[in-house]
Amino acid sequence: MAADDISVRPVTSPTSVPGPRPPTEPATGAEPVTHAEPATTTAPAEPAEPAEPAATERTAPARRPHRYDIDLLRAVCACSVIVGHVGGEFMAAVGKSAENGAAAYWTGLFLDSVTSWAVPMYFAIAGWAVLVGAPPRSGSTLRRRSLRMIVPVGIWSAVYLAWGWWRDTNGRPVWKLALDAVFGTVQPAYHLWYFYAHVPLILLLGFVVLLKAGKRPWGLVAALVVISAGPTAAGDLARLTGWDVPRFGWQAGTYSLVYAVVGALLLSLPATPRRHRGWWLAGAVAALGAVLWSQDRIHFVIPNASVFVAALSVCVLLAVNGVRIPERARPALTRLTDAGLGAFMFHVLLLKTVSPWFVSADLGWLGTAGAAAALTVVTVVPSFGLSFLWGRLGLRRVLG
Repeated sequence: MAADDISVRPVTSPTSVPGPRPPTEPATGAEPVTHAEPATTTAPAEPAEPAEPAATERTAPARRPHRYDIDLLRAVCACSVIVGHVGGEFMAAVGKSAENGAAAYWTGLFLDSVTSWAVPMYFAIAGWAVLVGAPPRSGSTLRRRSLRMIVPVGIWSAVYLAWGWWRDTNGRPVWKLALDAVFGTVQPAYHLWYFYAHVPLILLLGFVVLLKAGKRPWGLVAALVVISAGPTAAGDLARLTGWDVPRFGWQAGTYSLVYAVVGALLLSLPATPRRHRGWWLAGAVAALGAVLWSQDRIHFVIPNASVFVAALSVCVLLAVNGVRIPERARPALTRLTDAGLGAFMFHVLLLKTVSPWFVSADLGWLGTAGAAAALTVVTVVPSFGLSFLWGRLGLRRVLG
């Protein structure tokens, strides 16, 4: 899904010894550098020790290594979201009930459960990027990062609404859905809800970083006031006027904030020792079992705030944290990561179009497994392929 967002790769690493800020952004509360007074003695008994370097020399930052393990997490997250949505198509085909087709039900349930950690991981990576990997230096930095999300969301919302209008699947007038999409995600582009939570999250975390650095980003304050007051204001306006006021969806839930902060902490830890990775993977398998049980017995879809999803997410993160990516694989991983946001944006359009050709409640176990695998390939490969294409055409900033 990027430094602090899904589209921009983090370029710093917390695994190195914490270094000072770049010279263009002095450390918070640092005193101006002054030169020492010359000694008044004319004949020191011993040679003078070398003077301590000035603060600006002492704190010259060393470039930290790129976090390819986080690139790997982001690339897998993008694929996992698509696989989870494939599972959702099978669950929808049986009305979320095993009585209507056990094979389709359990296939859909498994695919959604095994990928349930992906969205929380996106929030964790966003928190690490803002708080550790690439802290913003000004309010304008946050504005640019937000626009990298908002512009593609606006364009893809229009694309999905136009596609639904052409296929007569929108369910409501296009102009009304378009107005709703300004304030919150809409059903034709349901997967874009993430960005309505991501943008407020990075604004809030970025504001704390800038405030700690001694900045006063008043424009950012105004944006946070609008975000916080928006839901109440929309509700009050609807009651006073009787209008059908759109739902105000630009909100970061408490759980996303916790994932972001805890994710920043865990991704800042030293690399997980190789001998411990197996234990974290075993923990992930156990947590997956709990997620499956919850989705079957309590309700589908399991909330991201579920303790079982949180446990699965933490186990996956710590299993991958600090894993070394071979140098020969890094260029390909970088390209795959760059294409992840675009694939995320586009895939639902393709999935909804082709899924009726693959999804059925009457295929049996072997047929359902084959259909799920085929639908996954048919969705993932073209989605990433098209994203690669518009990336080469320089359209990444508008299409993701």
